[in-house]
Amino acid sequence: MNNKTSSRRPNIVIILNDDMGFSDIGCYGGEIETPNLDRLAANGLRYSQFYNTARCSPSRASLLTGLHPHQTGIGILTYNTGPEGYAGNLNKKCVTLAEVLKQAKYRTYLSGKWHIASNLTEPTDAWPLQRGFDEFFGTIIGAGSFYYPNTLTRGNDNIDHEAEKDPSFFYTDAISNQAVDYIRDHTSKHPDTPFFQYVAYTAPHWPLHAHPEDIAKYKGRFDAGWDKLRESRLVRMIRDGLIHPNWKLTDRDSTQPPWTEAEHREWLLRCMEVYAAQIDRMDQGIGRIVKALEDTGQIDNTLLVFLSDNGACAEDIPDTVTAKELVDNLMIARETTRDGKPVRFGNDPSLMPGAEDTYQSYGTAWANLSNTPFRLYKHWIHEGGIATPLIVHWPSGIEARGELRHNPGQLTDIMATVLDVSGASYPKVHDGNEILPCEGESLVPSFSAAYPPRGPLFWEHEGNAAVRIGKWKLVRKYPGPWELYDMEIDRTEMHDLAAQHPDRVKDMRQQYDAWAKRCGVIPREKILELMKAQGETAFWEEDEEKVS
Repeated sequence: MNNKTSSRRPNIVIILNDDMGFSDIGCYGGEIETPNLDRLAANGLRYSQFYNTARCSPSRASLLTGLHPHQTGIGILTYNTGPEGYAGNLNKKCVTLAEVLKQAKYRTYLSGKWHIASNLTEPTDAWPLQRGFDEFFGTIIGAGSFYYPNTLTRGNDNIDHEAEKDPSFFYTDAISNQAVDYIRDHTSKHPDTPFFQYVAYTAPHWPLHAHPEDIAKYKGRFDAGWDKLRESRLVRMIRDGLIHPNWKLTDRDSTQPPWTEAEHREWLLRCMEVYAAQIDRMDQGIGRIVKALEDTGQIDNTLLVFLSDNGACAEDIPDTVTAKELVDNLMIARETTRDGKPVRFGNDPSLMPGAEDTYQSYGTAWANLSNTPFRLYKHWIHEGGIATPLIVHWPSGIEARGELRHNPGQLTDIMATVLDVSGASYPKVHDGNEILPCEGESLVPSFSAAYPPRGPLFWEHEGNAAVRIGKWKLVRKYPGPWELYDMEIDRTEMHDLAAQHPDRVKDMRQQYDAWAKRCGVIPREKILELMKAQGETAFWEEDEEKVS
């Protein structure tokens, strides 16, 4: 830390959102109005090559523990692919940020989505209060209605009835308001104690639910269509230094038509308008969180981090999907609204999204826009699946204002960074359990201009895999072949160099294989056998291979 850093340990606020693309928010080139995030970026740092792990649960597990998700028991989602697969449940070989900071006498708070426990209804040792949080308000499940979510919980107690009885309830607002209350209450009750706050939004994950006034704000904003908007986003990203001019815009997803030939354009525009409104509403809440930090005199000595859990989501919700699958099997929806109306499931172009009685997603073409200039999406390890905006703001600890950082990093680095700035100790043993060593490297050196090179980065999700060493990235879209890219001249992964560099491919594959073995990565073929035997395939996985 630099000489400007306060001797008092900083508060730490981590804000994670859900299924948002790399270029959606204003300060990363997007059309969506995010003045509060833009302000944080203007007074802090933006990272252009930071990575998540391509999927909701694994990213949360990695972010909170400093380990790769497979090491924590969550290699896919929170569904059990056992007995020989991943348990889908945060194990005892890891410690969370909350557990580490609580040992360092921090107070710890969580407002929002958990999604790293397999038991969704009964408190277990993988629930927030049992993993270091003093206070918890949010959902245990990974998705659901914003008006009437399942598994709404305070502490260890289900409080679904609070949303059911409150006609004004909206989950994004509830997450923001609870985070504000935690900050204000902490400052009044524990003024001399630092705090850790984890704010985990579900926005803009489907279903497409938003306030009418927020949707109306974006009327006409996307009328130019995805082709022209991708081009204009790239121009802004190059202008702002986020993207090198030599990195070419990837082709439109081959499964999608040119905007000029798209059918149901009124409905398609409405989908993107609602998606934008979801992010807008989240940004409004972040503004209230920042104001609470300012009002309580905490903003200068608070390390605030914002990022997304994976790239934009191309998952379709077919109009043939059954309520039983979503409601009974997965618990990510309800059959009726709070006032008893039936919820209408699926991407039916005759049904405009946004209201409580709809359940839709915005689709592949808009996800392609959200991930400008990259290709592929959530699930995959090409840049569109793993590139996240990362904003770091800490007035008393970072002198730089409005600067960019281009060196690569990934979610495991957040634990290492928190340890660095807080002075907390990472344990070898916790509650009698041996803890795996932290896999990350601190970002603190990047807070100044100096930024030393980082060690190799590794990923695996559903057989999709990659290793990045310096400028080279070896990546595979399962079950296809390995591809090799020079990320200095071709970060958009347009020119596969594997055939020209067989020795490099061989060496990087060996390093990947060694990592996969050490971290407990299970071959995808084996996982598919287990999932088939247990009937775990969900509607969003059925058409994965159709998306290119």
